[in-house]
Amino acid sequence: MQNKNKTVIKSKDLLTLFLTHSKLSFNEIIQLTETPKTSVHRMLGSLEDMGFLDKDEDNLYSLGLLFLQFGQLVADRLDVRQIALPVMRKLRAETEEAVNLIIKDGDEAMYVEKLDSTHPVRLYTAVGRRSPLYAGACPRIILAFLPKEEQEQYLKTVEFKKYASGTITELDKLRLILEETRNSGYAISNSELEDHTTAIAAPIFNHKGQAVGGLSLAGPDIRFQAERLPEFIRKVKAHAKEVSEKMGYAGDIVYK
Repeated sequence: MQNKNKTVIKSKDLLTLFLTHSKLSFNEIIQLTETPKTSVHRMLGSLEDMGFLDKDEDNLYSLGLLFLQFGQLVADRLDVRQIALPVMRKLRAETEEAVNLIIKDGDEAMYVEKLDSTHPVRLYTAVGRRSPLYAGACPRIILAFLPKEEQEQYLKTVEFKKYASGTITELDKLRLILEETRNSGYAISNSELEDHTTAIAAPIFNHKGQAVGGLSLAGPDIRFQAERLPEFIRKVKAHAKEVSEKMGYAGDIVYK
């Protein structure tokens, strides 16, 4: 950290505020960053000049359009997203339920693409949302198919947090579910990240056989009754397999 430019770090910390705030005033930024006025004023001026921030007529700051351009570039260069999107559209058309695509980012899962359900009652999930790998079907599908050594390291260090009534916070139970998931080729969750929701996920592999993402159906549990689950599981696995094959994956045991 000592070798890193302190101004860049402070600017990054300032910009990070806008992940949870759409607009902020000058004084609010000072309070949140606990940085002197002169430093904040200087950083805001530079970030505004470069297009990273916009200031409206009420003198409220928000992220600039430059971030939209960068964000689109990052999204477009995620090969798994480009490959998966047409397949996701097919899965949504066949089930009418929300379809999510996630990738592993450090010790978390990040949602990089989503298609909303065609039903009026929907489960809200934003692109860019992060979840712990142990919670929810789509994040956990990646955890289940990590190399054993990497998975074990995660399990030794993870601190469990209860997000909803069904969140798994017991290590022994989680280990058992991860083993079941590897054997079955899919994960299912009930009220793990939000109450009264269900999700079904299958892994996406690259040409090296590495789990690089997860594909899931998700929605209110009232639409994921027992009689529909076999069909949903079959479709999720089939479409995840299609994405994997387009990524160069040649195996198929996990999708049977």
